[in-house]
Parts: sequence; C-alpha cells; structure tokens
Amino acid sequence: MEDNKELNKKVIFSGIQPSGDLTIGNYLGSLKNWVKLQDEYDCYFCIVDLHAITVKQVPSDLRRRTLELMCIYIAAGIDPNKNTIFIQSHVPAHSEASWLLTCNTYMGELSRMTQFKDKSQRYGGESISAGLLAYPDLMAADILLYNTDLVPVGGDQKQHLELTRDLANRFNNNYSPTFKIPEPYIPKAGARIMDLQDPTKKMSKSADNVNGIIFLMDSPEVIKKKIARAVTDTVGVINYCNEQPGIKNLIDILCALRSTTPEQVIKDFEGKGYAELKNTVTEALIDELEPLQNKVKALLEDKKALEEIYTEGAKKANYVAMKTLRKMQKKIGFIPH
Repeated sequence: MEDNKELNKKVIFSGIQPSGDLTIGNYLGSLKNWVKLQDEYDCYFCIVDLHAITVKQVPSDLRRRTLELMCIYIAAGIDPNKNTIFIQSHVPAHSEASWLLTCNTYMGELSRMTQFKDKSQRYGGESISAGLLAYPDLMAADILLYNTDLVPVGGDQKQHLELTRDLANRFNNNYSPTFKIPEPYIPKAGARIMDLQDPTKKMSKSADNVNGIIFLMDSPEVIKKKIARAVTDTVGVINYCNEQPGIKNLIDILCALRSTTPEQVIKDFEGKGYAELKNTVTEALIDELEPLQNKVKALLEDKKALEEIYTEGAKKANYVAMKTLRKMQKKIGFIPH
C-alpha cells in the first residue's frame, strides 16, 4: 500500500456482481483489460455482493458465485499480490459510507437513473427494493472510499459515475474537501461482444435465452453447440459490416481471442463459408477457456488458500476505507468511537 503511494500510482476501483454466471463478454470486455492495468495502477478489484442483493438472490447461489468469481479474477491473471482483491460485504465501511452519501442525495437524482427505470420495470414495479433505488449511492461509496482516480465504466454505468462525482463535490462543498473527484477510465481497446441469438444486443448474463450467451464455465461441448447455432444471415460471404451483425460478432470474438484484426480475418476466410468461421471461433474459445476453467476449479478446491486471499484483501481494503469513513463521520458531526 505504502509502496504504491511512493510510486504515485493512480488508484483504480472496479467490481463485478456475483448475480449471474460470467460471460465471455465480461471476460473479453472487462477482465482482460483489468489484467493490463495491474502493473501501472494501484488497483482495487471487488466482488460487489452487496450490489447483487438489490434484486432477490438464492443464498447458496450467491455464496457459490462469489467464491467462483474471485477464482475467475485470479485465473484470468489478476494477481492478489499486486492488487487488492476483496469481497465487498467483508468491508463494513461500504455500507456505512453508502448511508452517509444517501443522506446527501436527492430523491430526484436517484429516480432519474436509467438503470433504476429499466430494472424497476423488469422486476415488477412496486415490489422492487429500496436498495435498487439507492444502488448508485453504494456505488459512489465503493469508489470514493479508496480515493479513486479512475473508474473503468461501460455505457450503462456512466450516469452512475456522474452522480458519484456530483456527490463528492457536494460533500466537499458542504463539509470541506474530503474526496477526490474520480474520472472515467476509457480503455484503449475493449471487445464489445453481442448476443449470439440477437447480435443487435450486447451479450448479457441476465438474458432470457442462454443459447445467446457463452458463459466462462461452459464446457467445450456446450460452446460448440452454442456457436453452431449462432445467428448469421443469408449473404453467404464473410464481411465485417453492420449489415451482417452475426458475422461481425463472430469476427469480434475471434479478434479478441487471437489478437488479430477484422481485415486479417476477412482475408483468411476469403472464399470460405460460415461453418468454417464458426469452427475456428469455437476452437479459439475452447483454447482460451479450458485453461482458465481448470485454474478456477483448482482454486475452488483449495479452500484454505482462497480464504487467505480474500481475508488479506479485506484487511488491506478495510485499512484504507476506514480512514476515509472516519473523515466522513467527523465532518458530519459524529462522536468518534
């Protein structure tokens, strides 16, 4: 921790919910980019289980996915010796800081969040939890507790980061400077993987049709079947264009896995059919995912080593988070413990 400060490394915070099984979209679009960040930045990578319970979860599934997600982080190349990897609920400061920020947030700000509108419609109107409304305050606490400089965000989270910046400025103005104002981190290149059955939509772990999703822990047999069924078109020629979204998506997957370009793929498959492209994409996926899956399974079997990793991660995160939380408490007017 101190070494990173001496090197003046900027702080990055990011996390993934254990609310569903991870997809190749999560892997190629987020995790592989995180691995590239760990030598340049002071990184906090969190399994955000408190966020997951804003919608109903099966407790046994939540526990399984939380540990599996931590193993996927490590198997993907995120080194626990270089980064702070931890489970959100193991650092109580997140919950308290979230409440303090909620009390400085306006109802209108939360109700205007696009994700709240979308999810409240999807999960049943009046039966949704208040936690879903206050979700952005918890996200703001996650970020601000670690004096975060940069936050990797996708398009669906930009609005939440803007609110985080507004809350940080509001708290600083009301109580004196406390928080850094975080900036979005836009990776130089990130794969945007689309649904195999509806290639006009981003691949999502919550999609209804599992045939459109390649999960990270899918077996080779399942991967083969899903790619074989992937929607293409009747053009019959392999091009990289918006008019052929299914083929474009398969090319994007291949480019991300094989570090090649669409132009090179088109050249390699000149005069060849869709079946050959699908076979090559299948091979690339299995080559990439089998070693990762084997590492995940090995890590899950070594419960003691895994516990040591998340315990040490929580200890490091708690040290930094509590310093920020104590500042917040003091400035708001609470009596110190």
